[in-house]
Amino acid sequence: MKVVLLEDVKGSGKKGELVNVSDGYARNFLFPRKLAKEANAQAMNELKNAQAAAEHRVQVEKDNANDAKAKLDGKSVKIVAKAGQGGKLFGSVTSKEIAEAIRAQYQVTIDKRRIESADIKAFGTFTCEIKLYTGISAKIYVVVGEE
Repeated sequence: MKVVLLEDVKGSGKKGELVNVSDGYARNFLFPRKLAKEANAQAMNELKNAQAAAEHRVQVEKDNANDAKAKLDGKSVKIVAKAGQGGKLFGSVTSKEIAEAIRAQYQVTIDKRRIESADIKAFGTFTCEIKLYTGISAKIYVVVGEE
């Protein structure tokens, strides 16, 4: 019997897959636990629509990542920080501050968790990598200046 899985089922498949299982397994285990439904025309149509929507969502995310990469790759972000005793940086520059500076200077919203940088604890220019999407990343230069 062909069924469409509604949840991940160990040994059978993942959510949204069309799998062939025995009639008894489907009737006695999958259907009562609402882990699957019979693969009729309506279920197949829903499955195709869900897959098309997921592919479209992935394509939109990739396009947004490529647009952000075009805007940011190789650019510099200026951050002004307080100086402590002896002209040293007071505290450090965090990825949250870098994300806010990118939003202010380039109008691109980046999640702070996607910014990979070493601890910035001095004035100067530093290189940071932004993971925009799987396989798509941009390098930016963070210029830390004294207030």
